[in-house]
Amino acid sequence: MDKVALALKSASQTKELLAGKGVITETASVFNRMYPGQKAIIIADKTTFEVAGNTVRRLLEKSGIKQEDCYTFDERDMHAEWKYIERLDERLSGTDAIPVAVGSGTVNDLVKLSATHAQRPYMTVATAASMDGYTSYGASITKDGAKQTFSCKAPEAVIADLDVIATAPAEMTAGGYADLFAKIPAGADWILADALNIEPIDEPAFSIVQDGLHDALGDPAGLRKGDLHALKQLTEGLMLGGFAMQAYPRSSRPASGAEHQFSHLWDMENFVMKNGMAPSHGFKVSIGTLVSIAFYELLLNSDIKNLDIERCVRAWPVLADAESKAIELFKDTGFPAIGLTETRAKYITHQELRQQLTGFRDTWETTQKRLQNQLIPVNEAVERLKTVGAPVTPEQIGISRQKLRDSIIPAQHLRRRFTILDIAVRTDLIDEWMNTLFGKGGLWDIREERIILQ
Repeated sequence: MDKVALALKSASQTKELLAGKGVITETASVFNRMYPGQKAIIIADKTTFEVAGNTVRRLLEKSGIKQEDCYTFDERDMHAEWKYIERLDERLSGTDAIPVAVGSGTVNDLVKLSATHAQRPYMTVATAASMDGYTSYGASITKDGAKQTFSCKAPEAVIADLDVIATAPAEMTAGGYADLFAKIPAGADWILADALNIEPIDEPAFSIVQDGLHDALGDPAGLRKGDLHALKQLTEGLMLGGFAMQAYPRSSRPASGAEHQFSHLWDMENFVMKNGMAPSHGFKVSIGTLVSIAFYELLLNSDIKNLDIERCVRAWPVLADAESKAIELFKDTGFPAIGLTETRAKYITHQELRQQLTGFRDTWETTQKRLQNQLIPVNEAVERLKTVGAPVTPEQIGISRQKLRDSIIPAQHLRRRFTILDIAVRTDLIDEWMNTLFGKGGLWDIREERIILQ
């Protein structure tokens, strides 16, 4: 049994995944198998309807499946925002048809949440290998100025036709590769949390994502050329991330770590580039991934066996000061309380910190080996991401190096999930690491950028 079939056995919601050449022709048979005698409603945006929606409509029609008129979003540069949920909720309230989402991230998330509101299942026809959210149990929607993950069911079936996916813009595939690459540091974050007895690794969920991950990331040049084998590996790898989240419903921990916190932060800040458009999710994650991997390299080269724990304890704030800092960090945003809430959730006392760091130091050799086996050197990560066409410098997505540096502390406060950012703060190495990353000889020397911009 292959890894996808094994993962489906662990998934709690998705029952079927077809990924391969020409599998879009199976859409009607899958629909009939899942929802015999029921009516369908195709939901797409203008582009994805032209790419695959009209084909799906014809296939369903040819098989005698009754359909409501297709619901198509016409907006340019549309994002997953609550106003679209309200519109789709209204449309689904007027029919009992089963939604068939035809699209990628935005369309899928909108259909996912609205189908949950309507208390009915849905299926997806994927049009790009651009992100891992197809098969996840939650939808990431911007509401009240904040990017929020709403609990909702994953699709019961996914059709991923490689011939269709191969026609997606190259930057969407590059974004998907970056989102899959993010599972490397995300896995390392879980290893850290496990080593510190904060969040034990769930072996089945961890294995779904991590087994075969390095192979799936092994041919960025092939992806750039549109090689279908490389595209199949990428597509399946992204779907596996969602299956792991279904198998571990407590959180998105199996597929998401510190690298995603940068993306969430910039979403919440409503960051846009000079052209007025927001960078894609995958491109933001690409930069966050490199921050995480660079920090891990610095951690692995640190003298943790001789860590000055008492210095770390002295540098650790009391809760009131930590709360004040969290409030200050987010006071001018549309989500002023999020930092306070998440900081409180993961705050520990000075004595708890002393015990935690003592255990971390005493077991460092074991943890170090686990991390070394998990990670990819940052220079290699840069080359692979560059090869596939993903950004490797923050200015490629309109973010200055100073802005990226200034995002690190807010990103650490944004989620209670324990990551490399938290160990940087708890070991009191965060300033040293930032100075290295953005200083002379670092990955993103801020002074170099200033010279370029002059």
